[in-house]
Amino acid sequence: MPDHLKKSFSSGNGHPLSWGAPGSASATFAAGLVFENVSHDYDGVDSVKDLSLSIAPGEILCLLGHSGCGKTTLMRIAAGVERQSRGKVLINGREVAGQDHFMPPEKRGVGLMFQDYALFPHMSILANVMFGLTGVPRKEAKAAALSALGRVGLADYAADYPHALSGGEQQRVALARALVPRPGILLMDEPFSGLDKRLRDNVRDETLAVIRETRATCIIVTHDPEEAMRMGDRIALMRRGRLVQSGTAADLYNAPVDLFAARFFSELNQLEGKVSSAGIETPVGVLEASGLSEGQQVDVCIRPQGIVLNAAGLCGVPGRVRSKRFVGEVDLLSIVVDGLDRPLQARVRAGCEWNEGMDVAVTTDPKDVLVFPRQASQF
Repeated sequence: MPDHLKKSFSSGNGHPLSWGAPGSASATFAAGLVFENVSHDYDGVDSVKDLSLSIAPGEILCLLGHSGCGKTTLMRIAAGVERQSRGKVLINGREVAGQDHFMPPEKRGVGLMFQDYALFPHMSILANVMFGLTGVPRKEAKAAALSALGRVGLADYAADYPHALSGGEQQRVALARALVPRPGILLMDEPFSGLDKRLRDNVRDETLAVIRETRATCIIVTHDPEEAMRMGDRIALMRRGRLVQSGTAADLYNAPVDLFAARFFSELNQLEGKVSSAGIETPVGVLEASGLSEGQQVDVCIRPQGIVLNAAGLCGVPGRVRSKRFVGEVDLLSIVVDGLDRPLQARVRAGCEWNEGMDVAVTTDPKDVLVFPRQASQF
């Protein structure tokens, strides 16, 4: 059996090799990063529009949004790979990119980890990690690279080449290479998108542990809201080049600024409502209308777990279970209610008593109800 396959199975149980000892990653001097009214376009097509955002030293910020919203462009501007059309970029209060000043990438103290890892196929794993240590004596560079590989559990692979590694192992090499120069800011572009879910969860958690140890300021670009919530101290949500909302995961989930932000973090049952003196009148009953004006048209959004079912004839509006699907820990129910064009989607604990064809009474849990003023077009 080839050496690299022996190493791949050395754990003896089919699981990935473990990462290195926690606490062994070299610490950095974290830097603050600020975007001031940054805009950028490609041949007249806006990619980033008048965006202002501050990241504190040592903070992990997840830059979240759909493909093409400008996340990667903003990261490349921070790294100095792209020069913005307008606005300023500051690191530790010092302007590194503006109208009359531009600091090249190699002088910014910024580490960049690409989505495809960008390992050099003709270079050994050790040489790949050493690549960014320019100006460092070879003996010291080798020691630092081996230490970084040890922290990600790949010191035994130092003499191998990238093709001998799995996707998860290549990701770990790319992380070691980005961190070994001890950057004050680490930028990661969709670093886990190429991994299957089982492996992704493990690699993501271990990567987060390494970043915490180094204390580097970090921006992680992702389109996955769960990933952003799991990894980020804060989340910055973008849409069409603009910043929609920034805050903690709890801020964005519990108090989204608009329907776009709400939809990004959970499935929604969207209903039309009108504010009356009694509250918001909807097909599922009258809901609280705090802060809204009488006569106002609104969009009422109810998360599937916020649909509450009671026995027919009890509290709630009449409905009927059209379908029931078991998906592990929960059952997904489709509920037909008079006055609605489409069934409500409910998420309840698996093994519930509700079955197809049963009549039920439908109410809602206020904590899973979001209300937004009606807009002509949200998307």
